Amino acid sequence: MTAAERKGLWLGFLGVAIFALTLPMTRLAVGTPEAPLMSGVFIALGRAVVAAALSALFLLATRAPWPRREDWWPLVLTSAGVVFGFPLFTSVAMRYVEAVHASVIVGVLPLATALVGALLHRQRPSTGFWTCAALGSILVVAFAVLRTGGGLRLHPADLLLLAGMACAAVGYGYGARLSQRMRAEHVICWALVIALPITLPLAAWARPLQALPASAWGGFAYVAVFSMWIGFFAWYRGLALGGTVRVSQVQLVQPFLSMLFAVPLLGERLDIVTVGFALAVIATVFAGRRMPVRSAARPASLVPAAVESR
Repeated sequence: MTAAERKGLWLGFLGVAIFALTLPMTRLAVGTPEAPLMSGVFIALGRAVVAAALSALFLLATRAPWPRREDWWPLVLTSAGVVFGFPLFTSVAMRYVEAVHASVIVGVLPLATALVGALLHRQRPSTGFWTCAALGSILVVAFAVLRTGGGLRLHPADLLLLAGMACAAVGYGYGARLSQRMRAEHVICWALVIALPITLPLAAWARPLQALPASAWGGFAYVAVFSMWIGFFAWYRGLALGGTVRVSQVQLVQPFLSMLFAVPLLGERLDIVTVGFALAVIATVFAGRRMPVRSAARPASLVPAAVESR
């Protein structure tokens, strides 16, 4: 493993550690069905507005160049995934499920990100890789069904969480690709700024009108500054240095970190079933990482030679 790949893994871990607090902090902000606080729509869009304001200042301070014409569409896809899709779906879902429960659903994200990365870089995963992907998805669905009383239908919140994972994987994949030819910090900043004409009026419309406890605003501040902004500085730089498929697997520690954070912050508890499913999902992710993935030829203009060698 090269020095750049090792640095990418450590930066990826730093980003994951920051993201791991997202679900517990979102839970603090949204409250519960019995005692609702902020709406999921406001948290998702409001945090994007705060991060976009910080991004605009950062872009001006660093004299960031305008994105190239061919970069605008990937930026739109990145924004759709990590500015709109993932925050909106997860923020709405977190009012109806505990952070520990949601952390297990997040366990499918590493493999999903690796799959998107493989497709974007025109790689060909082996049959074993696809088998691990399918097994991980089955385990996640089985856990959700079990937690809803063993019925055949998933709770709507579980479907929202799975949709959020899909959006995140797409946003991570395209953002990592852009980070190979742009500063990683500029990728998330531009993705936030171009979304501002939509996020600002919608966040103003969905703003809370009642007085809220300081804990709710503290949770909102964390997801706005750290989850929506600073965390991506480390995450996209790590993906660019270490490769999307490789570094995405660092996310396998995120469910454990989220569960551990939820216990002191929210007073939630860990049970043996949750831990067992989390370990099983993480095992499929780890096994999938070790399966061979063949690389196809890619245009040199899209991926630098140093990245292709990974």
